[in-house]
Amino acid sequence: MMSTLSARKHRGSIMKKVVMANQNYPSKSEDGSSIKITDIVSFIVIMLLFSILTPVHAERIKDIARFEGVRDNQLIGYGIVVGLDGTGDKGTAAVQSITNMLKRLNLTIDPRQLQSKNVALVVVTSSMPAFAKPGMKIDALISTIGDSKSLQGGTLLLTPLKGPDGKVYALAQGPVSIGGFSAEGEGASAQKNHPTVGKIPEGITIEKEPVFILGNGEDIRLFLNRADFATADTISKMINRSFAGDYAFPVDPSSVKITVPDEYRNQIVRLITDIERLNVSIDLPARIVINERTGTIVIGKDVKILPVAIAHGSIAIEIRENSQVSQPAPFAPETAQTVTVPRTDLAVSEQKGSLVEVSGVDLGEIVRALNALGVTPRDLISILQSLKTSGALMAELEII
Repeated sequence: MMSTLSARKHRGSIMKKVVMANQNYPSKSEDGSSIKITDIVSFIVIMLLFSILTPVHAERIKDIARFEGVRDNQLIGYGIVVGLDGTGDKGTAAVQSITNMLKRLNLTIDPRQLQSKNVALVVVTSSMPAFAKPGMKIDALISTIGDSKSLQGGTLLLTPLKGPDGKVYALAQGPVSIGGFSAEGEGASAQKNHPTVGKIPEGITIEKEPVFILGNGEDIRLFLNRADFATADTISKMINRSFAGDYAFPVDPSSVKITVPDEYRNQIVRLITDIERLNVSIDLPARIVINERTGTIVIGKDVKILPVAIAHGSIAIEIRENSQVSQPAPFAPETAQTVTVPRTDLAVSEQKGSLVEVSGVDLGEIVRALNALGVTPRDLISILQSLKTSGALMAELEII
């Protein structure tokens, strides 16, 4: 792809040549004024150059796709956090774990003599990056699995971390940081953040390098982060154009197969680097994402709404419960009793709604039209769902 600077230089060179051509072919108009024969042609050529060479918004391939074999691997381990200030586990599982650990250290202690209030059982998890080497440091996430109230001030003992294949790839150990605190008394308590989950920055040391395979030597595959037919085809064409050959073709909407060129047979890393630097224009479908739990609405730039009229009114129902006590009159018979009679006041109010025309072919028009309705985000979610049902909303509606 031609860079912006080279495109400008190319435009300037061609425009200079056009001007020189005009100077070489002067002529006279019918009224005697001087004109150039190629004025109109020059104008058309210049406009075409501006439209073709002007750079468009594009994304790097490394930002929208990844290569087969380049992936993270999840690690998990079972460990013990010690040194807690009475906020540890109270069950017998912690005592049994401590006993087993001491046996591995050639120490034998009666489990009945152990108190586990300063010890907590935890699960240690982490994500090992691609091509991790022995000795590298990564962060550890510590989570309690018992009834421990806080990990504040605790230290994780040496914990082996295993991969999905059951093999140990790393070891974790160190002081736990919860980024907050938890304190309580007889009548009040205070807490900041989540004290039963903590981290150990760079608390994991990689001990074994996982196996990564970048293709089979003949070809490699590129996986798109979001499947799309047009984007996969665009990536294939850009790779073929950059390497001057027919090396890439889309297998499906989410993957592109690339044949390794001869000059890159023993340089797969350099090939991946050159491909990741390429810029391609992505073509994603129009989409509206709705989070009903929080009332958040995100509208894409390609969303369109066909002309439609909307009337929306909300209904408010107010219920009040009052109890009325009826007591016996003076000198009433002994059989008379005090009776509590419930009283319910129910009020219903409905907001008047008028028809409002809503339409839009770009994001700005849609935002102005929806704001004209003057509704809350919750009501706007219902309106968007109704627009999708009616067929007036030209976009995918995704609810998370």
